[in-house]
Amino acid sequence: MTAEFHIKSRTGGYPALLGPGLLDQAGAILAGRTIPLKAAVISDQTVAALYLERLSASLTNAGFEVHAIIVPPGEKSKSFARLEEVCRELLKNRLDKEDVVIALGGGMVGDLAGLAASLTRRGLRLVMAPTTLLAQADSSIGGKTAINTPEGKNLVGAIYAPMLVLADISTLATLPRRELSAGYAEVIKHAVLAGDEHFSYLEKSTDAFFAGDEKTLVETITRSIKVKAGIVECDEFERDRRLLLNLGHTFGHAFEAAAAYDETLLHGEAVAAGLCMAFEFASFDGHDVIRDFGRLRALLEKAGLPITLEGASIKAKGQDLLAFMRHDKKIRGGLIRLIVPRGFGDIYTKEITDPEILEQFFQALNI
Repeated sequence: MTAEFHIKSRTGGYPALLGPGLLDQAGAILAGRTIPLKAAVISDQTVAALYLERLSASLTNAGFEVHAIIVPPGEKSKSFARLEEVCRELLKNRLDKEDVVIALGGGMVGDLAGLAASLTRRGLRLVMAPTTLLAQADSSIGGKTAINTPEGKNLVGAIYAPMLVLADISTLATLPRRELSAGYAEVIKHAVLAGDEHFSYLEKSTDAFFAGDEKTLVETITRSIKVKAGIVECDEFERDRRLLLNLGHTFGHAFEAAAAYDETLLHGEAVAAGLCMAFEFASFDGHDVIRDFGRLRALLEKAGLPITLEGASIKAKGQDLLAFMRHDKKIRGGLIRLIVPRGFGDIYTKEITDPEILEQFFQALNI
């Protein structure tokens, strides 16, 4: 059961394949699209221990010369120091524009490897091989790459489309439940953006999804990819509509920065709490979101995700969060832009012209 999509981009677009067993087929699939020369597989220590041997065997059997570049797991690897290390390894292994860089792992690996590929020799060919739900349903689609800085999350990066996405759903079976839940936060975000029909599907299918039902896994991730691709194709470089994909992220990224990107708070957990805060802000701003907010909280809790700052172990004060939000990548002309829900499928961007509005909002929440 393999689904195939074509994601449009300014560079002509790229295919995304979703299904079981794709890592074992990766070499043959790639050899059908490029001359088998060098392949640099960038992964983290955790994922490499599980899947590097399988992927390397597939690539070697297809005629590729494989080089592995392994980094420590976790958001702290999205740094200038680690980026330099990866770029230099690509140069030492003499990869050129006929070769491929393969990002084997979750969102962190995709961000780091993608940025390194975009910079080295002014652009090496990139393949995304996402192994987490978050990466398969969200971050591997759309070409975003980045590292973090003390000022905030994903503030140094580039939009760099891959040549191919290979999402092997078999890898989800080895994900810890907490990681799977964290990825599901992005799935829920896509449903909020898409509207009631999509959200209702998740309400009915969540149990089957977490039970590992293959048909449900493919259908759920397919729905997410279609939502994201539909938005990205309209606004690849995030000038307007693509900003909506940041629903819950302006708050969520501030939570992560306040936690110093410590693994006590996963990205998806921050997004879950951020989604709830976005609905809280919508209510504060005068919108009637009580019914949809209640359904959102119920689904997040069903998926094992936090719905409050306390539940996410976030102790930051409002003034601290506001300081991080002032560095958010969506800022234009010095103005913070929030993605605000009026309800499922009805989302808009709001420029905060007076920071006191956010100060009052945080005070209303006793933060």
